[in-house]
Amino acid sequence: MADALPLSTHLAALLAALAGGVLVKPLKLPPLAGYLAAGFVLYLLGFRATTGIEQLAELGITLMLFTIGLKLDLRSLASREILLPSLAATLVWSAVVTVKLLLVVAWLGGWLAPLTLTVEQALLIAFALSFSSTVCIIKLLQEHDELKTRHGRIAIGVLIIQDLLAVAFLVAALGKYPSPWALALPLLWFARPLLDRLLRYGGHGELLPLAGLALALSAAWLFELVDVKGDLGALLLGALLAGRDKSAELYKSLNQFKDLFLVGFFLSIGLTALPDWQSLWLALAITLLLLLKGVLFFALLVALKVAVRSAFLAALALTNFSEFGLIVAQMGYQQGWLESRWLVTLALAVTLSFVVSSLLSQHAHSLYSRWRRALYRFAPGQQLQHQPISVEGAEVLVVGLGRVGSAAYDRLVQSYPGRVCGIDVDEQRQAEHLKAGRRVLLGDGEDIDFWSKLELNTVSLIMLSVPNVSEMQFMIEQMRGSGFGGRIVCIARYEDERQLLLKVGADAVFSYFSEVGVGFADEGQRLLAGTR
Repeated sequence: MADALPLSTHLAALLAALAGGVLVKPLKLPPLAGYLAAGFVLYLLGFRATTGIEQLAELGITLMLFTIGLKLDLRSLASREILLPSLAATLVWSAVVTVKLLLVVAWLGGWLAPLTLTVEQALLIAFALSFSSTVCIIKLLQEHDELKTRHGRIAIGVLIIQDLLAVAFLVAALGKYPSPWALALPLLWFARPLLDRLLRYGGHGELLPLAGLALALSAAWLFELVDVKGDLGALLLGALLAGRDKSAELYKSLNQFKDLFLVGFFLSIGLTALPDWQSLWLALAITLLLLLKGVLFFALLVALKVAVRSAFLAALALTNFSEFGLIVAQMGYQQGWLESRWLVTLALAVTLSFVVSSLLSQHAHSLYSRWRRALYRFAPGQQLQHQPISVEGAEVLVVGLGRVGSAAYDRLVQSYPGRVCGIDVDEQRQAEHLKAGRRVLLGDGEDIDFWSKLELNTVSLIMLSVPNVSEMQFMIEQMRGSGFGGRIVCIARYEDERQLLLKVGADAVFSYFSEVGVGFADEGQRLLAGTR
């Protein structure tokens, strides 16, 4: 049933993905968990991944990495807190997990017969499992609007280093060396003015995302042409465009396409194979090793003096297995290095790790709030600070200094000069605001430590201008929990979001689209009155 009836197969895949996403929503799991489950159900019913689904998956991954590149600062990859944990975690994990895998197979050898495992095979599997999933982690960080946070930047940096290690491994394992023409790739730097002009010419309509899609695929094709991983090319080209005039708008215009295409990726994971009970138990045993991965990353980051909260949240984000593990398993099977059952087992372990990662992502901040005092005991030289953060007599706080927040800040300063203060999580954006003369503090809205130290005794109004509703809900709960009795105003796009924010303690919620319409009408009336 693979490609004989492609239309019916693709329709079944689409409906199954939709059903999976709907069914996991009441469980407060992200849709990707439903897509993975849908893939296994389809496999059970006899469906197999079609060429169309696989191409959709590849397109989604390429587009996702290109959009991440648009937000990336390549200079950060050379920092100690990214480079050293990436390399050390791979080495320590590979050594420890190799031993554990050999012990597990030896212990369950009779029950799992005829499954066997040599030291070389165990090392190959352990190395494959040392990687974390670029697709899963970045998607979850985007959903929670945490790409620009300290822990988000650390996690993304580690993922990129891991991608480079993956390229090096595939070169060594398959003897597939990059073409000499790969040395010419740095010349892409000089194409930036031309690419800028192309994006500006695209305007604000459908030409802009079309140009972005063409650039992402062209970069992937160009890198593959010289025998370098294509996804890496998409990411690096996006990074070359980061910070340019149209990069932010291009990023937003491509997001919906990327999310739709990624459905194919998560479906294809489930459509890989159907495990038997023995593979399921072995995959569960491997999934338990995620605890080791999280602890390892936390310990390494804390040892490098990364703040406990950032280290903990970055470690949680990296606590999963990568789709690269499936690539290694497939390669090992084709080369005769691994038995076919290991391919099925690793596919299931990767799937289970995505579910675990989704749950951890949802509860990461509440877990930190609950365990933060205990976590500081494992961070020599760091203490839970209670030194207050002053807003210097401000009466109004604007949280989130994007386009909407910046406009609100500037308007309020006209009426309340010297009594308005902004808060933003992005260091680069904060520096730009300070340079422009705005008073802006650096702070993460989901950081319980930040809110516990922030002095709000002079503040009467807090305006939340952040795009993520769950983040605003968390902030409102923290402010109300700390005894803040002033007014809280939020922004929401949809009515159900508005009702949720009012329920958790917001005094007013600015409904983005309807209020813009009201303001638009008021401006029209003002102009009309002036013509009479």
